[in-house]
Amino acid sequence: MTTVETYEDRCEQLFHAGGNAAVRRAAQEGLDELGPQADLYCWLALGHAVEDDDDHDDRAEEAFRAGLALDADHLGLLAGYAELCLRADSFEHPGRAARAVRLSQRLKELAPESAEAGQLAAAERWARRGYWDDIRMQAAVRTVAARDTEAQARLLAEDLRRGGPEGAPAAGQADPVDRAAAVRTATLEALSGPWNAPVRLLGRYRSAAWAVSVVLCFVTNRVLVETGAVDSFSLWGALWLLPVLVVDRRFAAARRDADARHLARLEAVLAERR
Repeated sequence: MTTVETYEDRCEQLFHAGGNAAVRRAAQEGLDELGPQADLYCWLALGHAVEDDDDHDDRAEEAFRAGLALDADHLGLLAGYAELCLRADSFEHPGRAARAVRLSQRLKELAPESAEAGQLAAAERWARRGYWDDIRMQAAVRTVAARDTEAQARLLAEDLRRGGPEGAPAAGQADPVDRAAAVRTATLEALSGPWNAPVRLLGRYRSAAWAVSVVLCFVTNRVLVETGAVDSFSLWGALWLLPVLVVDRRFAAARRDADARHLARLEAVLAERR
C-alpha cells in the first residue's frame, strides 16, 4: 500500500511545478486509497485555493474543514484556511472573511515561530496592500516575462547553432523534473525554421526592440499631427508595438506548451513510483 508520505511528496512536487489540477488528483487518489488524512486534505485544499476562483474557493473551504475536523491543530490547514479567508470578499462571503482572525490567532498560539506562521504573516501584509503595490507587482511580472523571452530566445539560438531539432532531446526523453529542458525543447520545435528568424531575432533583443518601438510610436504620432493627417493622438503609431507583442505571445505559447508537457510527464513518472 502507498503511504501518506508518498502521496505528500507527490503532491509537493506537482505543486511546485504549478500542476494545481494534478495536485488535486493526487490528493484525492490518496484519500480514496487511504481514507481521511489531514495532510492529504491540506494538499487537496491548496490545489483548489491557488486557482483563485469562487467555485474552487468553495471546494478548498470544504477540504480545509474536513482536514481540521480530523486534526484541529494542523498548522498547514490553519495557515492555508486563514489565507483563503483573508482574500475572501467581506460582502460576498462575510462568514469566511471573519474566520481569518480566529484562524490566525489559533496558529500564532500553537506555533508563532513556525514557517506556517511566517507564511500567514506575509499573506496578511499582502492583504493590506495598496493600489500602488498592485501596480508595482504587475510591472514586476511584465519585467520577468520580458526577461524570460530574451533568455528563451538566446537559448534557442544556441540550440540551433548546435544542430537544431536533431540535436535537441526528444520530448519523451527529457528529464521529467527539469522544466528548463522542456521549455528548450518546446521552443525549438515551435520556433525553428527560416520563417521564424524574425521572431527569434526580436526575441533575443526584445528590450531594445521594445524601446525602439515605443520611440517610433511617439515619432509617428508626432509626424501625423504635424502633417495634419490627424488632429491629435491616434493609434496608428501603436502599430510599431505589434511585432514585439506577437513575439511575446509566440514565446509565451511555447512556455505554456512546455509546462503542459512537463506536468504530464512528471505526473506520470510520480504515479509509476507508487
